[in-house]
Amino acid sequence: MDGERADATTHAFHYLVAGLPVRADLRLPGLIDAAVSGDPAITIRRARLAPHLPDAIDSGPTWQMADGRFLLEIPGVVRMLLCDGRELCYDPLDGTCDSDLDVFVGGTGFGILLQQRGWIVLHASAVRVGDAAVLFCGASGAGKSTLAAALGARGFDLVADDFCGIMIGADGVARVHPDGRQFKLWDDAIEGLALADRRGAAVRSRLRKFHVDPIATSGAALPIMAVYILAEDRPPAVPGIVRANLVDAALLLRAQAYRPALVRRMRQQPLYLAAAAAVSRGGGVFTLTRARRFEAMDAVLGDLAAHWREPGRVGA
Repeated sequence: MDGERADATTHAFHYLVAGLPVRADLRLPGLIDAAVSGDPAITIRRARLAPHLPDAIDSGPTWQMADGRFLLEIPGVVRMLLCDGRELCYDPLDGTCDSDLDVFVGGTGFGILLQQRGWIVLHASAVRVGDAAVLFCGASGAGKSTLAAALGARGFDLVADDFCGIMIGADGVARVHPDGRQFKLWDDAIEGLALADRRGAAVRSRLRKFHVDPIATSGAALPIMAVYILAEDRPPAVPGIVRANLVDAALLLRAQAYRPALVRRMRQQPLYLAAAAAVSRGGGVFTLTRARRFEAMDAVLGDLAAHWREPGRVGA
C-alpha cells in the first residue's frame, strides 16, 4: 500500500533544511550534516509506493495529488510520496543508486514539502549582505549558484542554494530561512571560481556537476533586502539592474516559484503577491541583466556592490 515501510532503517542522518530539523535514512550529499535534537520536523524514509493514489483529486503526467498528499514520479529514477509537509517517502526505480537520488529527494522533494507547509518557495540562491539577504532567481542553468559562490569568495555567507524557503512574519517582513546545503556547480564554474579544493562528489553519476562546500554559511533567518531575477545580456537586452513595480514583481516571483504549476493547483498565488509586497517594502524585486562570461564576473559583482551601497539599502 502507499507508504508501506521497506527495509528497517539501519542508519539515521540529520540535516537542517530551511531551518527545519530533518531525519533521513538516506545520506544526502548535497546537505550538510547537522546536530539535531528532539523530534524532526521532516522525516525521510524508504518505502514501497504504489504508482497511483486511489483517492487523487488532481493529476498530471507524472504526479497525483490527494488531500495532504502528493505523489511524484521521476521516470526511471524515483517515486516520492510527500505527506502534509512532514514526511517524504521515496521508492527508487529501475535500480537507481542512492547517490542519484539526492538531487530529487534533497531538492525537488523538499521544495514540495515546504509548499505543502504553506511556505513561499523560490527557485533561488541567497547570500547574506549585512543583516539581510539578497536572492538570485532563475531557471536551472541561469547562474544562480555560480553568482552566489562568487560572492562567497568575496566574504558573503551563503544562506541557501537552489531553492529558498520564505515566510512572512506577523510583522509583515519576508524572511528567508537558512538551508544547510552545498553548491551544485559545473566543472567550468569550479575552475573559473578556483574552488577545486572544495569540490566533493558528483551530483549524479556520469554528470560533470559537483557538490562544492561553501566557504561560510549563515544560520539565521534573514529579512530579504532584494530579489534579483537573472537575465543574460543578449541583444536587444543591455546589462543593468532595473526595479520592477509591484504588479510586475508579483508576476516575476510567481514565475520563479519552485514548482509554479503546484502553486496554481494549491491556489497559493496570493502568497506570492504578499511576498512581492513584503519584498518591495523591504528593498525591491529587480531584473539583473548581465554577461555570463567568467571574465565579466568582477564587473557584475561590482555593480551589485554599488547597488547595495545606494542610500536606504541594508547593505549601505
